[in-house]
Amino acid sequence: MTCCRNRRHSAVDRAPVDRDRFPLGTTRHPVLRQARRRLSSSAVAAMIALDTGTDELLCTIDQRVGILTLNKPHKKNALGDVLTPALRHMLTVLEGDDRVGCVMLTGAGNAFCSGGDVSGMGGKSAERENTPRSLGEAVNELVDKQVTLTLRLHELEKITVAALPGAAAGAGLCLALACDLRIASSTAFVTTAFRQIGLSGDYGASWFLPRLIGLAKAKELFYRAERVGAEEALHLGLVNEVFPDAIFQEKALAYAASLANGPVNALARMKKNLNAGIEQGLHDSLVLEAEHLIASINDPEAKEAISAFMEKRAPVFHGDTD
Repeated sequence: MTCCRNRRHSAVDRAPVDRDRFPLGTTRHPVLRQARRRLSSSAVAAMIALDTGTDELLCTIDQRVGILTLNKPHKKNALGDVLTPALRHMLTVLEGDDRVGCVMLTGAGNAFCSGGDVSGMGGKSAERENTPRSLGEAVNELVDKQVTLTLRLHELEKITVAALPGAAAGAGLCLALACDLRIASSTAFVTTAFRQIGLSGDYGASWFLPRLIGLAKAKELFYRAERVGAEEALHLGLVNEVFPDAIFQEKALAYAASLANGPVNALARMKKNLNAGIEQGLHDSLVLEAEHLIASINDPEAKEAISAFMEKRAPVFHGDTD
């Protein structure tokens, strides 16, 4: 996926997109044309480009999917001093955009994200590192970076999907784990990678992995840092779907669009129920479920779904928000 130079304007400004330059949203592939036909015609609008402030992060809205593309393919989309702040900002932008029903995070080229870009940690960051700091200051700074990225992503009010065209390693794996769902190309792989650089890990890997695959397997992935291929990741429960590499982009968009055009308010309440249920007791979960169910009953989404059922038609939850 080649780079598109962003203009310096508001993040909600819209601009026509050259679909040859943004293949994830292309309409020419027959698989995606079929997916579009399955959606209501009112939900199919022209792709919208949003300015991220940098070429290292691309953002588009297509079929109500907010697509964030890490765009440093020459460095396997490694995180750095420019890309990461832009990603933090755009998560907030997409969360508040009513045109977006689902957020999909992916990577340009043949990688999702290789983790931190050590070679790019220059400039202001290097100056900070050369400035004497107390241990507490260093810890607090790293905690803030983690909270505003992976915790923010985990708690985003909209459903999130990580689409892995290739490798997800280290902090890049953590980004994927922080999303609600993960889909992978058949050639993708994941690895904790921290062992390889003599680090213990950060950005929530030790919290996410045991909850997804169990403590024993999580320890193995941390201690050995071996590559886990797409099919094995599917078997372990690290990813939810694997698609052939040749049609991965089209399948990924169709997967996310099916969520984005569904009853997103109900899905958001489900997300809160499930995230809270991991940590709280049954009684508290029952109370939260009751609150959210009553809210859902009074939501226009439920009224539309019931009407559609009675009329024996597919529900249309979203009109043209373009």
